[in-house]
Amino acid sequence: MPDVLRLITELAIFEREPKAVVVTVADLERDGFGDDPLFHTFIAEQEGKIVGMALYYYRYSTWKGRTIHLEDLIVTEQARGTGVGSALYLKIIEQGKLDNVRRIEWNVLDWNEPAVTFYEKSGARILPDWRVVHMDEAGIDAFITLRPQDLRQI
Repeated sequence: MPDVLRLITELAIFEREPKAVVVTVADLERDGFGDDPLFHTFIAEQEGKIVGMALYYYRYSTWKGRTIHLEDLIVTEQARGTGVGSALYLKIIEQGKLDNVRRIEWNVLDWNEPAVTFYEKSGARILPDWRVVHMDEAGIDAFITLRPQDLRQI
């Protein structure tokens, strides 16, 4: 998991959010292993060094049933262009087929043109009408403290 955290941190830097990573090795070990893991990973190695990973978990769609959410597919900068990313992507697609899921979903930044192009060429559809929505810890805390009359104002 230290190598997984290293990859996650490298991705955060690439995505221009270097200080956003708060997950720890202990978090990854606790949440990824045990009787009911929250996520699964495929790891790519070259010459004994971890150079990529795909982290995914299962979701449930009210329309499709069980789906896979690909949280991150990360390849170190040095290993890009060597086929590692394609191999990890294939493993995720194969896992989806093995699990008989009806959808595999993930997010891609609109400015990451190489990824967008790759996904479109692979047959994936990028949905232009959908927007990613999330609430961070500060938002959660602020919302929880609202009174019922405040909720009606939203």
